Amino acid sequence: MPIRRSKILVKWIYENQHKMQTLRRCSSTLRYKELEENVQALEHLAPPAMEAALPTHQPRPDITPDVSFKYDDLKVALAAPYQLQRKPEAVDLGFGKYFTDHMLKIHYHRELGGWQKPEITPFENLSIHPAAKALHYAVQLFEGLKAYRGVDDKIRLFRPDLNMHRMNLAAKRSGLPMFDGDELIKCIKRLVQIDQEWVPHSETSTLYIRPTLIGTEPTFGIVAPESAMLFAILSPVSAYYKTNSDGAVSIYADPSVVRAFPGGVGNRKVGSNYGPTIEVTSQAAKLGHQQVLWLFGPNQELTEVGAMNIFLVYINENGEKQLSTPPLNGLILPGVTRRSILELASQWEDVTVKEEVITMDRVIQLNKQGRLVEMFGAGTAVVITPISNIGYMETNINVPTMEQKHPVYQRLKDTLLAIQYGHIEHPYAKIIT
Repeated sequence: MPIRRSKILVKWIYENQHKMQTLRRCSSTLRYKELEENVQALEHLAPPAMEAALPTHQPRPDITPDVSFKYDDLKVALAAPYQLQRKPEAVDLGFGKYFTDHMLKIHYHRELGGWQKPEITPFENLSIHPAAKALHYAVQLFEGLKAYRGVDDKIRLFRPDLNMHRMNLAAKRSGLPMFDGDELIKCIKRLVQIDQEWVPHSETSTLYIRPTLIGTEPTFGIVAPESAMLFAILSPVSAYYKTNSDGAVSIYADPSVVRAFPGGVGNRKVGSNYGPTIEVTSQAAKLGHQQVLWLFGPNQELTEVGAMNIFLVYINENGEKQLSTPPLNGLILPGVTRRSILELASQWEDVTVKEEVITMDRVIQLNKQGRLVEMFGAGTAVVITPISNIGYMETNINVPTMEQKHPVYQRLKDTLLAIQYGHIEHPYAKIIT
């Protein structure tokens, strides 16, 4: 009987902790070191020629909290046979339409000491209070990474440490609890191991991993939530969106709309960055374009294209082939694929790599001079997508990306896919053992 009463008491505390003000707080509170928002993603990003220009006095950001959940505490409850889902054919996948049999969940309750023990459970709907801050104030964030089945049948993750670093930066900006990224990677690896048969046996499909962190405290106060939930779900995916017959996309640039602004959260992967883009993207689709090229400011600076980082290849003033992308100025997400492209291409002797401000006037000028060679977008979901046309101010700018005999975008894409699918061994790829 005493044991039963204890269980009832624990359950009551768990369900009503948000009402309680007198519970003892954990003696080891979360403490974070100072972050430098504007330089966090620049370290090790630029090619060697640029490193001298980067500030050397800035400390490396430390975003590991003193208290975190631990992989060693992970509890696993496997799905019963009747809970298992039918696995779709690769040709039917699409993007984010199907989900695997299990999910990872980790609760956070400040009054109960912070992070609770992680658990893997059968895939299920979430139950949250209607007043949860995630529903009213967009106190939520997410990440996106993939698991690849290699030619050796081994499953690999691509630079997951960068995703964890970026997720913690978004958590800090959103008032949500941070965590030890290495511990979450271990938990995600175990989840993928359990659902490993969902990783497609194909090099045109992957298993998309979506870690998400939401504020669950059921109060209307616009303050950091006292409770939160971190969960990760898995989805086998193929192409992110359709392209033209040549494999490229057409993009639409409207100077009257912006995706992000200085001092905002354009450089963080939070849901509020994406919902407001849907209407403009729909308008672009009606005009025959697949994505939106987001411009900013009176000079109409290029920032991102859709949910991708944007790249140009052109012949510079020295007659060299140059790969350029806008710098991380707070408006742009520090993409894992973006960083990988810059690091890989900086090792090539026949391409100059540079981060620079790029305006629409500059794009038009390069195109008129016959110096604009390629444009492409890059991101986890799409890897690399070539761009062949820009709809701008009631005109179309034709970009000769698909006319190149040996395009830079294809060389980069082949290199990334070779790493991800195990054709070559590379430290970017982390094998799940």
